[in-house]
Amino acid sequence: MNMYKNIASVAALIGDPTRTTILSSLADGRALTAGELAYIAEVSPQTASAHLTKLVEGGLLVMQAQGRHHYYRLTSSKVAEVMEEIASLAPPAPTRSLRESDQAKALRFARTCYEHLAGELGVSITNALLKKGYIKESNEKYQLTNLGEQWLIAFGVKIDGLNRLASSIPRHIDWTERHHHIGGPIAVGITRRLLELGWVTRGPVRRSIVLTDAGRIHIQREFNFE
Repeated sequence: MNMYKNIASVAALIGDPTRTTILSSLADGRALTAGELAYIAEVSPQTASAHLTKLVEGGLLVMQAQGRHHYYRLTSSKVAEVMEEIASLAPPAPTRSLRESDQAKALRFARTCYEHLAGELGVSITNALLKKGYIKESNEKYQLTNLGEQWLIAFGVKIDGLNRLASSIPRHIDWTERHHHIGGPIAVGITRRLLELGWVTRGPVRRSIVLTDAGRIHIQREFNFE
């Protein structure tokens, strides 16, 4: 069982509440400074620095120096996927205030997970793509169909090397919906297109996505759901 020994070290890194908050805050794929992460985690800069050092040394974060600032981001989308998978196993966290309840509702409805849609909206779009025959289930992943490739082009989704990606679309378990949503470059491309069209926009809660008035109309027509 030696192959499982290193799990404990990674689990210990993720299991600390402050480090969990830091990792979750970076799960949309963007980079933040140490000061911003300290503010989000509600700890002192010195405490945040100690946690960030451990996460970098543990291979979960990378640091990039830009002038006087140090920016941190997840090493890869795999870290975000692991966080989502673990969250799907954890019991729901109790809300301690109306503010926390509103934030939780916003993230449950729609959020970014390493630049692609997750939450109720992400799951609903995935189900719509399945129903329309644009993607199909294939083992533990999804596969883009010829009809789906035509739709992506018509919808204006720009993805480099689409043919190489078409045979494999990651299937992520959504930790709030307990259902699957699509991930990977195609999901990122669809999310970016929705933002370009102005159908969705980034919400006031970090990582949250909200529908615009135009988006409510056009998304319902495009994907055939409420």
